[in-house]
Amino acid sequence: MASRRGAPTTGHFSCTCYHPLFVFNQLGDLERCALRPGNVHSANGWREILEPVVSRYRSKETRLYFRGDPAFANPEIYEFLEVEGMGYAIRFPANRVLQEKIGYLLKRPAGRPPHEVRRYYASFSYQAQSWKKPRRVVAKVEWHPGELYPRVGFIVTNLARPAERVVAFYNHRGTCEQYIKEGKGAVKWTRLSCRSFAANAVRLQLHALAYNLGNFMRTLAMPKTAEPWSLTSLRDKLIKIGAKVVSHGRYVTFQMAEVAVPRQMFADILSLIARLWAPPAPA
Repeated sequence: MASRRGAPTTGHFSCTCYHPLFVFNQLGDLERCALRPGNVHSANGWREILEPVVSRYRSKETRLYFRGDPAFANPEIYEFLEVEGMGYAIRFPANRVLQEKIGYLLKRPAGRPPHEVRRYYASFSYQAQSWKKPRRVVAKVEWHPGELYPRVGFIVTNLARPAERVVAFYNHRGTCEQYIKEGKGAVKWTRLSCRSFAANAVRLQLHALAYNLGNFMRTLAMPKTAEPWSLTSLRDKLIKIGAKVVSHGRYVTFQMAEVAVPRQMFADILSLIARLWAPPAPA
């Protein structure tokens, strides 16, 4: 993220960059976020962000899982997740030892080059010098048509499921990129144009609140016909739509065009919202 500050006397702009950290759940809800300076490591301040999220779920009888990119390949994070009893799959940077572990998969398959992608998986125990104990590492090797060398990826995990399923679990981490993209497009949470860092941090939290309100509505109060809608569609077709309000003695009428939201869909949305209300307390 970056904010641009204008200087009216010269017409020049200075750019201040920020490096936010987001934690999403599997439904796309933003559990927690923080604004950081643009020159910090991607995992900087992870404990202050992740620990409150984990503590929120401690009282619930549910298994928690964590997915992270190579920036979170840190033994302190592994130990924290293991103490909390969380399953994790974190991308791990390649090195010479790991490459030697799967050397038999790095040889080009015999015969003519295939016309489809060929994938191979491996699982083994590995202990880096900074680790206190060995951990499971899963490797995926992909041979793509027309490419001379394979694509190799490593994942450190404490999951006991087969290697292919561990990779499939980790690959869902890419949905976070979609959530961030929706936040940029629908909520405009990259617009941090205040002069102080603290003000921009508060502004990001307000953007996060707006994002969650939109995502809650999309997941809890939208009919099946609106499932393909993105947050941008929800904003443009339902929230920012023009309407004429006619007030009578007993009721209020909203006169809206059916181009964006048909009458039946709007009625279904109101019905789903009404179901979210808590029942009255017994007398």
